[in-house]
Amino acid sequence: MNRYLVRIILALALIAGGIYVVQQCYFFNHEPQQRVLDELRGPAYHLQEGDIIFQTSRSSQSEAIQLATHSPYSHCGIILKKGDSLMVFEAIEPVQFTPLKTWIARGKNGEHIVKRLKNTGNQLTDSSLQIMKTLAASWTGKHYDSYFEWTDDKLYCSELVWKLYQRSTGIALSEPQRLKDFDLSSAAVQQKMKERYGEAVPLEELVVSPAALYDSPLLITVDDE
Repeated sequence: MNRYLVRIILALALIAGGIYVVQQCYFFNHEPQQRVLDELRGPAYHLQEGDIIFQTSRSSQSEAIQLATHSPYSHCGIILKKGDSLMVFEAIEPVQFTPLKTWIARGKNGEHIVKRLKNTGNQLTDSSLQIMKTLAASWTGKHYDSYFEWTDDKLYCSELVWKLYQRSTGIALSEPQRLKDFDLSSAAVQQKMKERYGEAVPLEELVVSPAALYDSPLLITVDDE
């Protein structure tokens, strides 16, 4: 092999090695920077309006809801924009918009799951979102419905989400159940019902639970933390 050819091979090897070193330096320096950027953006950067967020509430009724529905998720809300920020519109006392970080921190261990309507772009249009926002504005300040009645006078968390979707898109995310369809056998559930209803438990009342929304085949999981 002549010297000229050897020099060419050595030069190409050095160039290839240099490219590899640059790539590795970029990876090791850029990846942590990207992670920091993601953290600075906060939990909202990958979310969009209409997403439904679930958590295990630390409220006094959370255990009873979990036992009755056989699900760890006892509270939910919907992501909507308020001003320039994505917030959680939820039914607590009163119905309100809550900053996303505040909402997440309120749940057990800060854990939450976000679900999104399948084919969102085709089904959740700008006009549908506007209807959602108009309804949300009209419902803000309403009292929380601790009796789980199927009216708009007061609202509970999963009822609010279900009705926002049904009235803005025509989509029923789940079939409403009767109160009697849930597992009412545990002591915690019995005690909570006695506190709320006394001896006249409305077993035929229509109810939508957080668990039913979570299990909806119309939704996909987009975030799990």
